[in-house]
Amino acid sequence: MTPCEQLVMKNDRTPAERRTVLRLALALGAATAVHMIAADPAGTPVRPGGEPPAPAAGPPSRAQAAPGAYRLRPMTSTAPPRFRPATPPVRTRPFEELPELGSDAMVLSFDDGPDPRYTPDILATLRRYGVRAMFFVCGEMAADNPDLLREMAGDGHVVGNHSWSHPLIPKLSRGAIRDELGSTSEVIERTLGGPPLWYRAPYGAWNRNSFEIGAALGMEPMAWTVDTLDWTTPGTDTIVRRVEKGAAPGVVVLSHDAGGNRSQSVAALRRYLPALIERGYRPTVPHRS
Repeated sequence: MTPCEQLVMKNDRTPAERRTVLRLALALGAATAVHMIAADPAGTPVRPGGEPPAPAAGPPSRAQAAPGAYRLRPMTSTAPPRFRPATPPVRTRPFEELPELGSDAMVLSFDDGPDPRYTPDILATLRRYGVRAMFFVCGEMAADNPDLLREMAGDGHVVGNHSWSHPLIPKLSRGAIRDELGSTSEVIERTLGGPPLWYRAPYGAWNRNSFEIGAALGMEPMAWTVDTLDWTTPGTDTIVRRVEKGAAPGVVVLSHDAGGNRSQSVAALRRYLPALIERGYRPTVPHRS
């Protein structure tokens, strides 16, 4: 029997003494509960040492996650059961390719936006060829450009979560990861009417905590197969060559529509997209029921 139970179980005290003891027991219990809720151990990086393989997703953004209560609310708790997306399992690694989409399918993805300087041109090119893509948005950019977020969704593109401020996830506590992912999901849901179903870790650096928290928020982790390294501004020809060389059934191509000067990325898409279609590829997006 715990000390609290011993205190409240003694019945040889006066009513006033029992009330005092009961208040003491409740206070001790509340203190224990607060300690359990506040415990927040750091996660274990997927890659040894927690370092990213390369800064594939560009430089980190400037702002920190805005505080919010999204992570404290049950996901779509007020929606009818048939409309609630199924909670995914906790993965140990992200999806890197999607061969189940078909022998002619590829996935084009763009990170870090939306940026009013480059995202509209990318959307216009995709619209011209009737192609849908995945956009992994940063919360700070999405909050500043809600109309572009709506344009993405209106054209049938998948809008995913790319954190709020583009940090190195394995360096964060569980609470900080919840803030980064939860605040971004809140912006997306508030703007589009539904939460994101996919997320991508900045720099491709995942850890156990991010897999667990992402799954709790209803999201599947998505990485990539072909890295254009367009954030290094290697030249339009180089970006085009990397995409065309890496083209294959089910591959996921990583490019950027924000985070720096993305004029080369815009120009490259105008060239490689019709070339991929001419070769028989069908750029598309994954679906989650």
